[in-house]
Amino acid sequence: MKALWIAALLAAPLAHAHITVAPATAPAGAHQTLVFKVGHGCAGSATTGITVQLPEGVTAKPMPKPGWIITLAPREINWRGGPLPDAYYDEFTLQAKLPEAPGRLVFKVGQQCEKGRVDWADVAPESKTPAPVLEVLPAAMPMHHH
Repeated sequence: MKALWIAALLAAPLAHAHITVAPATAPAGAHQTLVFKVGHGCAGSATTGITVQLPEGVTAKPMPKPGWIITLAPREINWRGGPLPDAYYDEFTLQAKLPEAPGRLVFKVGQQCEKGRVDWADVAPESKTPAPVLEVLPAAMPMHHH
């Protein structure tokens, strides 16, 4: 029984071992703050870079982070610096202008580490390296006042 408890304890962090985006949903056409949460390094190695690929129809500007240098490309935002030790987590924030049409936006994220890298870019269910996904919902209809 003790071995099962230890195995469950060790496996628990893996369930949350992805790079995620918050919030999970946002209205179409909105200017939305998006937070990419980095929960660990690459197989124990510290994180030294995060690259967020912007989906079609999304424009964004990053929030500066002390100790990190930002570079911008037409469809990418890169943070380089740290290092962020594997034992800690951090958040990388950007302000995005979302498309007018509802739908599913996939943000592919590259995580560079002192040793190795992980590409969080898979959209398959039950993937070991899932891409962060934002569901863009129809914009709220304006209320009519009489």
